[in-house]
Amino acid sequence: MNISQQPVQIIEAPPRRRPIQPAPCTMVIFGARGDLTHRLVVPALYNLFREKMLPEDFRLIGIDHGENTTDGWRASLFDKIKSMASDKAAAFEAHRINESAWSFLSERMSYLRGDFNDPALYQQLASQLKSCEHDGQTQGNAIFYLAVADRFFGPIIDRLGAAGLVKQTRTDEGAPKCWRRVVIEKPFGHDLKSARDLNERILTSLNEDQIFRIDHFLGKDTVQAITAFRFANGLFEPIWNRDRIDHVQITVAETIGVEGRGRFYEQTGALRDMVPNHVFSLLSMVAMEAPTGFDATSIRNKKADVFAAMPPLDPAWAVRGQYDAGSVLGKEVVAYRNEPNVDPASNVETFAAVKLEIDNWRWAGVPFYCRTGKRLSRRNTEIAIQFKQAPYLAFQDTPVEALRPNWLVLSIAPEEGISLQFEVKRPGPVVDLSAVRMEFKYADWFAKEPHVGYETLLYDVMIGDPTLFMRADMIEHAWRIVQPVLDGWERAPSDFPNYKAGSDGPAASDELIARDGGRQWRPVEPLKSPKG
Repeated sequence: MNISQQPVQIIEAPPRRRPIQPAPCTMVIFGARGDLTHRLVVPALYNLFREKMLPEDFRLIGIDHGENTTDGWRASLFDKIKSMASDKAAAFEAHRINESAWSFLSERMSYLRGDFNDPALYQQLASQLKSCEHDGQTQGNAIFYLAVADRFFGPIIDRLGAAGLVKQTRTDEGAPKCWRRVVIEKPFGHDLKSARDLNERILTSLNEDQIFRIDHFLGKDTVQAITAFRFANGLFEPIWNRDRIDHVQITVAETIGVEGRGRFYEQTGALRDMVPNHVFSLLSMVAMEAPTGFDATSIRNKKADVFAAMPPLDPAWAVRGQYDAGSVLGKEVVAYRNEPNVDPASNVETFAAVKLEIDNWRWAGVPFYCRTGKRLSRRNTEIAIQFKQAPYLAFQDTPVEALRPNWLVLSIAPEEGISLQFEVKRPGPVVDLSAVRMEFKYADWFAKEPHVGYETLLYDVMIGDPTLFMRADMIEHAWRIVQPVLDGWERAPSDFPNYKAGSDGPAASDELIARDGGRQWRPVEPLKSPKG
């Protein structure tokens, strides 16, 4: 059964709540000439204006070390937005640019060239922020977005602190009168020690409530909808525990390779790149207890409790892989070791699979199997929950030979939706069962707005809502959990490559999950509904 085949009908649709209008502010982007700024950050600001979610008194300052001018920076950003708008697969209206939205942004842009380590740059920035405050009516509020390599995180924040640029003034009641916030991209550290050192370093200049450690996975509507699905429906929460759930599978599969990021990936690998951040973010939303409210503190406390209850990963329950040459979606691709800027004898993993456990009353004994990899057969991000099988006794005198498990699948990408698989009796005189699925797809019920995934996150920074951002303790717990595997893999080189591009990963991944009572991964390619 597929509800998407039925006429679309919203059962109850109260008027949409209007978003809070952000206070006037200036956003400063370090790394203004980079791909992240062009592909995600500025397009997200463009979309926010289209949706009337940017403050009228807004200014944008780009900073980078490369030669450029304000006009040149504007032109390069506009070219990128045009190319995205002409790509029908992108999250923009095809072939259409909202000229008023672009004019709003471009008129408020300026560019500074300088060395991130040069104190003179921060003096120039202070002067420009003052100009924005007086001429642009930004009230002195500022966001510093670090769209730079992680080696610059500490030095930039040190310089901002030394120049007094992250100091907040307060009212007599203690509330921020002029706020300053810093957005930090991943990777936040490369292991437990570096994450602790970075937290300690930046907290000498900033308070925790000024820091927004961003994870773009949490900008996806379907990820945010997990908490609403769990806690707004009385149907699911009573069975969301070890008594009814057999295990959970989290898959983040990509068809792309390293996409020209060989130097970065050689220092990172699949485990560091995906598991302590993206995968753990998904896991925490599935596993957290019900918060006392939907405020940031309540939700982040419950997520932190999940991480605190997770023991360090046993290296015996972790496998890695590296892709060989193969065919992905009908296109021949090279092996990882033949990618640009990759060591021909590289021992870096492009695939990781782990078994995680949560030692608390709700989840004790329920394994969480997580895998992520590049150059797999299909792009697919999903959370699949397998419920325990029903007793076979009722069907022992019938032709039924097996009962298939019930699956609840939360699809994150590329399609967004929720499906439920259960058993029904086939029509006819014989007792025979068939597995069927009911599906809900967001695209069938709600209009799709142009979106690159950063809009919600940037908006939350502007209104000071840290719900979707990681705290220092959560970051350190995540690295604590994976550290034993990082240490073990560093000591023991692996026999790479061990899976073909276009496959579902290495055989060792199948063996890992099969060790637990013969369990199997779901196919990477999302299941299709039968026709007829």
